[in-house]
Amino acid sequence: MEIPADLGRVLVIIPTYNERDNIERITGRVREAVPSADVLVVDDASPDGTGEVADEMAGKDEQIRVLHRQGKDGLGPAYIAGFQWAAEQGYDVMVEMDADGSHQPEELPRLLAALEDADLVIGARWVPGGEVRNWPKRREALSRGANTYARLMLGIPLHDATAGYRAFRAATLAKIGLEEVDSRGYCFQIDLALRALRQGLRVVEVPITFVEREHGTSKMSRDVMAEAALRITQWGMSDRVGKLRPPR
Repeated sequence: MEIPADLGRVLVIIPTYNERDNIERITGRVREAVPSADVLVVDDASPDGTGEVADEMAGKDEQIRVLHRQGKDGLGPAYIAGFQWAAEQGYDVMVEMDADGSHQPEELPRLLAALEDADLVIGARWVPGGEVRNWPKRREALSRGANTYARLMLGIPLHDATAGYRAFRAATLAKIGLEEVDSRGYCFQIDLALRALRQGLRVVEVPITFVEREHGTSKMSRDVMAEAALRITQWGMSDRVGKLRPPR
């Protein structure tokens, strides 16, 4: 599938922390799936040498760039650093993608095609046609439950607001106020989707196949889940209190 030419320059942003065993494979798949897209690896000073591997790749391929950060600081800050770099370089579309292979680069053309009629496209697992492979039932139930809670608490029409495979127009990120975002873990994804919807932007979910990583360890933790639950509750309660206030 060809990428719509009018989308402009596309940058795939891949945050990494100890992804040495995955980064070459996922980057190669991106370059093969969408040859016109550039790749930015945002490495948080991985102790396993992921950043050095990324530098070697960049030395061989001018469409690969590497942004080195000083230390592990969370998913949200890593993506924001990537978005800011992309904006400075004049990219028109920014894509979020995990390094561990859970997001299939071969599905990226479909996300980009959907962006022709949207401001943000989310690769969704919990919609018709979506699929998750190699997850235990407990983790699937947790993800489905978290998304149901977010949908009901925030009043949003999304079925997979926590999904991390996304394509943004640069104009979308400019409108939603990245400078005000302080979410660090996976609630960062909910935060950006909520901000886009509140701006009246068009957010579309496209079904994807999510495959559990084969190498390395997941970055999901109890602290990450707790932050997400707390933020969703805070945002939802804030909306409800705001609606109850009488007009001045």
